[in-house]
Amino acid sequence: MWTSSGSSSASSKTAKRKSSSTAGSAFNEKAAEKMFEEFAEEDDPTVMGMDGIIKLCDHMDLDPFEDKRVLVLLWKLGSKEKPSQITKEEFLTGCYKLHVDTIEKFQSLIPSLDTGFLDEMEFKDFYKFCFQFNRQGTHRTLDKELVVALMKMVLTGRIPDDRLETFCTFVETQEAYTRITLDQWTSFLDFCFAVPDLSQYDESSSAWPVLIDEYVEFMEELQKKK
Repeated sequence: MWTSSGSSSASSKTAKRKSSSTAGSAFNEKAAEKMFEEFAEEDDPTVMGMDGIIKLCDHMDLDPFEDKRVLVLLWKLGSKEKPSQITKEEFLTGCYKLHVDTIEKFQSLIPSLDTGFLDEMEFKDFYKFCFQFNRQGTHRTLDKELVVALMKMVLTGRIPDDRLETFCTFVETQEAYTRITLDQWTSFLDFCFAVPDLSQYDESSSAWPVLIDEYVEFMEELQKKK
């Protein structure tokens, strides 16, 4: 639910978009709004849920379950209010920023949805979004099977393959970790950037979550077996 300040902000954004449309801008809000209506939930026309997102992906020839560019698109559009959906206001504001109001223009965005174009700070924000978007309802954690699948989808090519593969194996084999928190999720990426060489890791002065300490111990045990 919007707060009073949020409502004012939303009204301001709407006015700005309409001003742009009437001024002969390339962005046509009515066309974008009509497109949203095509994919909106039947019982709530202000929301595009997963069924609608899947339909949009079908029109764009993107696999909604395997293609990380779908997540990049939702992140760029500004999906934030609730997991697994995008609101009408978020969608229209995102379309305005991206200058898209037709399926053809959405399709033209596809080359720009490669995460290789994101700098480190942008990627960290996107990576956090991936966790938040995939939460279910009020749950604050993700099932570890989903975490592993998401990590393989979004981190391949961003961190070393061996780090990704061994961490996923670690998570899969640890009975203590059935669900992963946002802090554990984001800390792993920060850890990869901060500690490229595990031999430099000092657990005695570590401020990382216990999960990271235990992953390093797991890797040390693997090395001993070689």
